[in-house]
Amino acid sequence: VVEIYSKRLQIQERLTSQIANTIYEVLEPKGVAVVIKADHHCMTVRGVHTINAQMHTQVMLGCFEQNILLQQQFLNS
Repeated sequence: VVEIYSKRLQIQERLTSQIANTIYEVLEPKGVAVVIKADHHCMTVRGVHTINAQMHTQVMLGCFEQNILLQQQFLNS
């Protein structure tokens, strides 16, 4: 799923949502949590020249949406 969506030109937020939604719709689990941490070379090589420019995006669906404890367990693992 990641390879399919990551080959398209798009923003990281949309990529994260597409991965989570596809897993949730196709597999029908109780919940899905997707976190993407990516280096943004456009910020390190050109532009503002920020070192280690990372963007973190996350999508939580199903049982992860309302259960704060479950979210924390996932994010801390």
